[in-house]
Amino acid sequence: MSFSTTPAVIAIHGGAGTLSRASISVEQQARYRAALDEILRSAQAMLADGAAAIDVVTEAVRQLEECPLFNAGRGAVYTADGRHELDACVMRGSDLAAGAVAGVRTLRNPILAARAVMEAGGPVMLIGPGAEQFAAGQGCETVAPEWFDTPERFAQLQAMQASDRTALDHDGASQLAPTVPAPLDERDKFGTVGAVALDAHGHLAAATSTGGMTNKRPGRVGDSPLIGAGCYANDRTVAVSCTGVGEAFMRGLAAYDVSALVEYVGLPLRFAAKRVVMDKLPPLGGRGGLIAVDARGNVALPFNTEGMYRGWARVGEAPVSAIYADEAGPEQ
Repeated sequence: MSFSTTPAVIAIHGGAGTLSRASISVEQQARYRAALDEILRSAQAMLADGAAAIDVVTEAVRQLEECPLFNAGRGAVYTADGRHELDACVMRGSDLAAGAVAGVRTLRNPILAARAVMEAGGPVMLIGPGAEQFAAGQGCETVAPEWFDTPERFAQLQAMQASDRTALDHDGASQLAPTVPAPLDERDKFGTVGAVALDAHGHLAAATSTGGMTNKRPGRVGDSPLIGAGCYANDRTVAVSCTGVGEAFMRGLAAYDVSALVEYVGLPLRFAAKRVVMDKLPPLGGRGGLIAVDARGNVALPFNTEGMYRGWARVGEAPVSAIYADEAGPEQ
């Protein structure tokens, strides 16, 4: 077993959106940072023990799905008919193996279902009841649809329906009540979660999961479970996980475009990621961001909104989490 001389690294995100510092309490900000830091430390420990990148990103996203602060798994937003439809994707850079599920309602951790699809080979994506039946047969835990419910998300659905709007994630706490703090204005926040990693063996992997957008049309699928749009990993280039206006990221093949700019144009990661997020996506209405790590261990976390829940950790270094645009990142 060989080990790379490049320190292993993990990066995660919990959604991008509009900054709302005026309404955030110190306690609320601390909750988000603590959640990110805990997941980063867990992933960092796995990498230090020599775990494969695919295992690290899968576990990191599973933990994000378990945290009701983020729009994935428990705490996912509601569709227009008051249900949850969850999407997830995972990809391994060493052999381009990938798996995805979309529109699932009874799988506790969609990312584990996506991983099961990848491991089984054959189809890359399964949807709806067929995905649920397959994943359950592979040992993935099933739950009643109500398990994903949270009062905060239901209140957001009611507010959106009362205003006859559809939000590209979930409605803002500020719309519900001005006293409810939110680090990012949830009326303009994109709640996908994701992770990318480079392991000690020099392999890359990416994982992405989401509950979609509040009050979305039933059956709508965004970029998160689509290879090359919301998730991509290739040992030759980069691992990428996106968060933003799904339709624009799909049309722009955002995740793969970062890889293509690195491989075919020869751009360094920070410039490739920035070109996609700042130049290519905005004309398509693509607000949001992405996290990426390349084969050399460089990390980039660009976003064109005012904030993005994000964090990164190299083996042997203290984890770093951030929310606001004016907080320096590893690419800056």
